[in-house]
Amino acid sequence: MPKAQPHLPDIVPVLSRGKHRNPRKGACFMELASYLAGERWSDHPACTHPLLASVARLVNDHTSDRGRPRLAELIPSVIGLTGDDLHIDAFISLRCATIALPIAAADRQRVLAVSVLVCERVLARLDERPGDRLSPDSERVLGTAPQATQWADRFTSNLGPRLAAFRRQAAPLAVRCAVEAAAQAMISDPDVMLRKMLVESVEICAVWTGKGASTAGVDDAAWAEACRPTMAANGR
Repeated sequence: MPKAQPHLPDIVPVLSRGKHRNPRKGACFMELASYLAGERWSDHPACTHPLLASVARLVNDHTSDRGRPRLAELIPSVIGLTGDDLHIDAFISLRCATIALPIAAADRQRVLAVSVLVCERVLARLDERPGDRLSPDSERVLGTAPQATQWADRFTSNLGPRLAAFRRQAAPLAVRCAVEAAAQAMISDPDVMLRKMLVESVEICAVWTGKGASTAGVDDAAWAEACRPTMAANGR
């Protein structure tokens, strides 16, 4: 199957949770991305930045069965978004944490506040600026949870940003905590917040990689048409 002209199914398979051995067993978001990119069937394809792929897998698994089919239309947008710039990891994990913190249960807010502060300090280190200067969005979000923020500030006061460990451990942990917190939040429609995390993570990755369009050769209109029957069957 040529990468530039992938075969589009007449109807996109219904997305389901978890990992699948082959399409006959089902498909998750990133497995379908691997298919469209012309790669070996996998939920960890090379076509997508590892942290963005992690967001996609987590959002796929934590979105409700009713809401998950609507994610399918986003699959082509993650293909070709790869890069080594640590800004990508920092901004994705920061954005997920700032989306989740205001709606998270109290027992999760401390971890998310730590994530915000650590991400800001990593970005300060990368940009060679003072580490105590927060972005306006981070200041606003941290202000919604003052007790968690005070605790997080004390907890991180003696922690310097270890960049290699951040990419390997802290960023994936921040993303996982944010997605789980949003999925379990006492709000009317957690699926909306989960989708927001994925969409904005894609946008961040597109900006920092300079690859705003899918490189999979997928026609957006054709893909949207393939997704429509599945979405309609699920009331979307």
